[in-house]
Amino acid sequence: MIEEVNIPEKEENSIEEFALPGIISARFKRAEDARYSDEQRWLKAYRNYRGIYSSDMAFSSKEKSQVFVKVTKTKVLASFGQLIEVLFGTGKFPIGVEPTPIPEGISEYAHIKPDELKGQSEPEEEKVDSLYGFPGDGNDLPPGTTTNEFLGGLAKKFVDAGFEEGPAPDLKSMPQIEPAALAASNMEKMIHDQLEESHAVTILRHVMFEMALLGTGVIKGPFNFEKVSHKWDEVDGEKIYNPSKKTVPKIEAVSCWDFYPDPDAVSLDDAEYVIQRHVMNKSQLRNLMNRPYFRENAISECLKMGANYEPKSFESSLNDREDDRTIDKNRFEVFEYWGIMDRQLAELAGLDLDETTTELDEVQINCWVCNGKIIRLVMNPFTPERLPYQVCPYEINPYQFFGVGIPENMDDAQQIMNGHARMAIDNLALAGNLVFDVDETMLVPGQDMSVYPGKIFRRQSGQTGQAIHGVKFPNTAPENMMMFDRFRQLADESTGIPSYSHGQTGVQSTTRTAAGMSMLMGASALNIKTVIKNIDDYLLRPLGEAMFQWNMQFNEESEIQGDLHIKARGTSSMMMKEVRSQRLMTFMQTASNPSLAPFVKWHTILREIAKTLDIDPDKVINDPEKAAINAKIMGMVNGIRENQGNGGQSGMAQSGGVPAGANPNDPTGSGGGNIGTGSVPQAGESGNSSPDGTT
Repeated sequence: MIEEVNIPEKEENSIEEFALPGIISARFKRAEDARYSDEQRWLKAYRNYRGIYSSDMAFSSKEKSQVFVKVTKTKVLASFGQLIEVLFGTGKFPIGVEPTPIPEGISEYAHIKPDELKGQSEPEEEKVDSLYGFPGDGNDLPPGTTTNEFLGGLAKKFVDAGFEEGPAPDLKSMPQIEPAALAASNMEKMIHDQLEESHAVTILRHVMFEMALLGTGVIKGPFNFEKVSHKWDEVDGEKIYNPSKKTVPKIEAVSCWDFYPDPDAVSLDDAEYVIQRHVMNKSQLRNLMNRPYFRENAISECLKMGANYEPKSFESSLNDREDDRTIDKNRFEVFEYWGIMDRQLAELAGLDLDETTTELDEVQINCWVCNGKIIRLVMNPFTPERLPYQVCPYEINPYQFFGVGIPENMDDAQQIMNGHARMAIDNLALAGNLVFDVDETMLVPGQDMSVYPGKIFRRQSGQTGQAIHGVKFPNTAPENMMMFDRFRQLADESTGIPSYSHGQTGVQSTTRTAAGMSMLMGASALNIKTVIKNIDDYLLRPLGEAMFQWNMQFNEESEIQGDLHIKARGTSSMMMKEVRSQRLMTFMQTASNPSLAPFVKWHTILREIAKTLDIDPDKVINDPEKAAINAKIMGMVNGIRENQGNGGQSGMAQSGGVPAGANPNDPTGSGGGNIGTGSVPQAGESGNSSPDGTT
């Protein structure tokens, strides 16, 4: 919804200064007012984490202790540690790329024809000018046909390698690759490399912490960033600094305190706009001149106008300051706006529109405003258009934009635990000391009534009886601490993070055994499964899709192109590595049955086993491309050896090579099919292909 603004009849520059920055400032003010209740929740969560009582907390005159037991901090850090371990414990970024079930524009399978079958073609009348058919139908590629149609961006690598589309009719003699899977693997490696260059793990650690503490984490990107590679060239024996620039995707963490979404939205998909608030010093604002599409003249005018920063109410609390007098105000407040805007207003502000947008009522823009000046105004550069943010809740609140964090869930329990802790300490102070009952009529008047070892009290003459009595108060601290433990258990239930998961022992008798502790830890892992699923759905998958779209739009590498989709792997990482490894080994033993071996993707199983053993699969396992080429070379070598032997079989036995017709990629060692170790069927025998391709 566009706010109504009366545009005066003035020159264009005045219209620009009045209209667009005014609308953005109005939208920011509205979003700020709508977010006030969330800010109060966040401040309370922050105080509970830090162990700070609110300024409006009123202690009674009888309370001497003001202790704050920081159970909230323990829970937040425990949850934060669990999230980091689940997501990054495997050493791989939990974002995967896989081909779609039916890839379009690229073949799912391609195979290498044996040398003896190369050059052969079916009779002219039996040829079909189509790349598609069924395995073994005998159709070859028409003369002059390239492999681009089914190999995609991988064609330049395999066009001369003798590949044909479709699964290999005979896996024993026709090694095959999966072009779509290779493209997915290349895209996944590219995304992981780009995230590594962006320091994504460090950024996500910050996001995960705010998720656990405030209930919501925000990440921005990817967006184009000019990466400078430092290098020196040697000219005439002298080293000259010659840096090179490369456009790469970059992501960054955005604090919830600086993020202002559309107040009418309950999710990012519903938001018409979002505004990010930046607080910059003069140097930071001046450095914006070096970034693309920023207006140098407008930035210079902002600097001349002076600082416009006014601290927000929450900033003093976050800095543990009583007021804002010690905050440096010589800074600039900059609004970064992403969202829809009236096309006419954007055009009057200097936005260049192409022919496709001139008929639209609204356009997607990115606008930076400081001191009422537009310092950057461009169209949304992403295709398809999207807001370059991912917002992930720790716990979903279906009726509000921001989620619920751990401190909010255990706020009542924290307050009650503090109350019982204070009472226990005050009681111990009384129970540990005597309170004196003094009959002053028995004592000489004017004496100092303080008590210390060796103290002498003077009695009135003639008075009898005990003048001073010591009174001991009962110790009620055990009852208070029992209630403390009860509400700590309530905090465990409210947060889903039991105390034994972060090191507290003796909670239950089952923890006395390793098996019992393992069972409890397994049960506690289920409590965080929902959080991990939220991270998969609202953070990892959108981030992976954004990285994928960025590469499809800006990356010119053809080997990553294909009909692919993103898969978030956070939830799958929750399974214990040991359990996962055992299950994979069990499956591998089952699948090693000769009748089942041809249906199994051994390459994928080997990679998964390597991951469970904390071994980088890329370092120890060949990809299908290299494996297929190696298989082809091994087949050629084996053919030469077979021709040199006596009848083939004895020669292979002496040379120790791979039996003819065996699949070098078969981990069972039997060659797959019904071929057993040490038994090599000859051409024409049952279960083996003859030289002419018949069985």
